[in-house]
Amino acid sequence: MKISSAERAQMMLHAPVSRIIPQLAVPTIISMLITSIYNMADTYFVSQISTSASGAVGVVFSVMGIIQALSFTIGMGSGAPLSQALGSGKTDEARTLANVGFFTALMLGAAILVLGNVFLDPIVGFLGATETIAPHAKAYASYIFYAAPFMMCSFVMNNHLRFQGLATYGMVGITTGGILNMFLDPLFIFEGGTELFGFLTLPFGFGLGTAGAAIATAISQFVSFTILLLQCNLRRDTISIHPRHFRPTAKLYGKILYIGFPSLGRQGIASVSNILLNNTVKACVAAALQDPAISAISIVSRFVMFINSSVIGFGQGFQPVCGFNYGAGQYSRVRKAFWFSVKVTTVILLVLGLIAFIFAAPIITAFRAEDAEVIRIGTVALRLHLSTIPLWGFIVMSNMYTQSIGYGGRATLLSASRQGIFLIPALLILPRILPLSEANMPFAVAAAQPLADVLSFVMAIFITASILKQFREKADAPLKS
Repeated sequence: MKISSAERAQMMLHAPVSRIIPQLAVPTIISMLITSIYNMADTYFVSQISTSASGAVGVVFSVMGIIQALSFTIGMGSGAPLSQALGSGKTDEARTLANVGFFTALMLGAAILVLGNVFLDPIVGFLGATETIAPHAKAYASYIFYAAPFMMCSFVMNNHLRFQGLATYGMVGITTGGILNMFLDPLFIFEGGTELFGFLTLPFGFGLGTAGAAIATAISQFVSFTILLLQCNLRRDTISIHPRHFRPTAKLYGKILYIGFPSLGRQGIASVSNILLNNTVKACVAAALQDPAISAISIVSRFVMFINSSVIGFGQGFQPVCGFNYGAGQYSRVRKAFWFSVKVTTVILLVLGLIAFIFAAPIITAFRAEDAEVIRIGTVALRLHLSTIPLWGFIVMSNMYTQSIGYGGRATLLSASRQGIFLIPALLILPRILPLSEANMPFAVAAAQPLADVLSFVMAIFITASILKQFREKADAPLKS
C-alpha cells in the first residue's frame, strides 16, 4: 500500500524505532547482500580460470572501491541533507540536492571512463598487479571504466531513494542488476560445454575469460541504472531527475563534500589500503607466493564484505530515521535509534562471524580448490579478519550516526580510522617486525586489519560518547526549564 510523503514523514518521526528501522533496513540489506553476492560471483567464476585471474579481480577491486567511494561521497553528501530538508518540509531544497548529486556523478563517471582507459597500463601497475596478474587485470579494468558513469549514478540514486524512506524502490534496481550479473558471468567468461559447480554444463558461452566478467558487470550496472532512473522519474512519491533542477552552487557543493567526505574516507581509504596491501605482498612475500597471497586476500576481502554488507545495509535503514529526527529536533529518538542499531548489528555479526570462522577452510576452497597455497593463506587470513567481528557494529554505526547528523569532521575521522589511519601504518610495520617464516609472511599482512579494528573501536567510543552526551543534554533541556 502506498503512503503519502506526509504519512512517511510521520512514520519516520513517531513510529517505534524497533519497527521502522528494520522496515527500512530490509530492502537496503537485500540490496547490499545482492551487490556483495555478485561481487563474489565475479571472484568465484574468474577464480576457476587461474590463481592469477583471481588475483586480478582483487587488484581491480580497488578501482571499483574508489568509484563506489566517490559515488557514496556524492550520494551520502546530497542524501543526508536531502533527508533533513524533507524532515523540515523544504521540498525544493531536497529536489535541488537530488539533481546536483545525480548530474555531478554522471559527469565525474564520464571523466573516469576516459582517463581510466587512457592510463590503463600505469593504473594496473600502480594497483599492485604482478607480471602474471597484469594481463587479466587490464582486461577486467577496461570494461569497469566503461561502466563508471552508470555505476556512479546508480549508487547515488539508490542513496537518494533510501534517504527519502523509499529503499524498496532502490532495492528493485540494485537487485535486478545483481541477479542479472550472476547469470551473465558464466555466459561471458566460459565457452559452451564448460562444467560449472561440478554438475552443471554450460550449453553455450562467449569464452571471453576475465574480460567477460567485467562485461557482465557493465551490462548489469546499465540495467540497474535504467531501472533506478525510471523509479525516480515515474513514481509520484519520489524526487524526479531532470536537468532543469540541476542548480549547483559553491555553497551546495561545500555542504555535499563536508557531509559526504566520510564516505570517501571510509571507502576510498579502504581502496588505498588495498592497493598498499597488494604492493606490500609484492615487496615482502616470496615471488612464488605473491599470486596465491593476492588471490587469497582478494577472496577473503569479498567474503568479509558480504558479512559486513548486512551491517551497512542495516545502518542505511537507520540513517534516514536519524536524519529525519535530527532535522526535527527529536534528539532522544536519535539516541534510541543509534543504540537499537548497535545491538541488532552486533548480534547479526556474531552469528555470521561464528559460522564463517568454523567453516573458513571450506569457504576458501569453494573459490579456488585447485591451489593449496590459496586455501592455506586464505583460511588463516579469514579467521584473523573475523577475530574482531564483535567490534564492527559499533564502529560502523558510530560512523553512520555522526555522518547523518552532519558532524562531517568527526565522521571523516571515524571513517578513515579503520581502513586508513590505523590500517596503513599496520600494513607498513607488521610484515617487517613479526618473526614469521617466508611461507607465513602473508599472515603478517592479514594481521594488520584486526589490529586496526581494535584501535578504531577505541576511537569510536571517545567520539560517539561525547556526541551522545550532547544529545542527552539537549533532550533533557526542556524538562529542566
